Amino acid sequence: MSQVSNSGPLRRVLPVVEIALLVLALPLPWILDDFWVVFATKMIILALLAISFDLVWGYAGIMSFGQALFFGVAGYTAALLATKSEVTSIFILLPLSGLVGLVLAFVVAAIVIFGKRIPSVVFVALGTMTGSYAVERLARGWSWVGGQNGISSLPRLTAGTYEIEEGIVFFYMALAILVVIYLAVRFLVRSQFGLVLAGIRQQEGRLGFFGYQVQSYKGVVFSLAGLIAGVSGGLFAFHEGFVGPGQLGPVLSTQAVLYVLFGGVGTLIGAVLGVSVIEMISYALPQIDTLGSAVQEFLETGWPIVLGLLLLATVMFRPTGLIGLVVGDRERIGTFGRRMRGADAKREAP
Repeated sequence: MSQVSNSGPLRRVLPVVEIALLVLALPLPWILDDFWVVFATKMIILALLAISFDLVWGYAGIMSFGQALFFGVAGYTAALLATKSEVTSIFILLPLSGLVGLVLAFVVAAIVIFGKRIPSVVFVALGTMTGSYAVERLARGWSWVGGQNGISSLPRLTAGTYEIEEGIVFFYMALAILVVIYLAVRFLVRSQFGLVLAGIRQQEGRLGFFGYQVQSYKGVVFSLAGLIAGVSGGLFAFHEGFVGPGQLGPVLSTQAVLYVLFGGVGTLIGAVLGVSVIEMISYALPQIDTLGSAVQEFLETGWPIVLGLLLLATVMFRPTGLIGLVVGDRERIGTFGRRMRGADAKREAP
């Protein structure tokens, strides 16, 4: 019996989901109240952080519990430059945030990834989490960066003489950055480089046997993910007008993990979907007042428990996340190269 890979029809659902979410997002600032526009902008910025984790875990098999480290250090760097040197230009602060995330991620990769032996998943996870925790504790006790209180009352970002205020302008600016970075990462993971990453994720030892420098590929991906997290951290700091130790620690890093697990690992759009759903549920749960006073009182403080149970159920019964409800494994894993059809498939068949 002849078997030809990638020769059968493949329905593309991911592009439909991607376009649908973009079409839904575009008119939001014109139909929502100001509060919801600001809330939606925050979700867009956090989606960048989630994408950075999905890139390292979903495509390279690197379990990083330190994405908040790159996110927070970039935010602190941009905030310090704005408050102490009065630099507010987005054309300086945003590239600088990305550069800080890139360099810091490369340094962390040099410690936990590069080496003669391939590090275990647990070693990398604990190493990145330890770095995130250590820097968070440092920030809490360092008065020059605001200590426990962080840095507040940040000035607005500027583009020339124009101040970028929270609202419609910031929303579309963040959305444009998200789309550009999303498309760039989508191109990367579907390129020949992405094919190597897929091989590393599935058979890391075999790729090393064939002569591929597995750690080098992982280091590159890890550094690029740091760049994306850094851009996200810089945007978040100026959107919220505040940067604090909580943006550096394992709690936010774990939050990024939950976003991706809930939405769907290794799809990119699942990370965006996970942020949207979890943030909406996190906001809505404490507001429920139709189930009785006792339930409302519990949800006001215990809503993270309900959210955690929901996430646990998703991981147990739907490991592919929400996106797995509409996207099959074949498309989620991805195909590479030219699909053979007709006469080409027959010629290649054994």
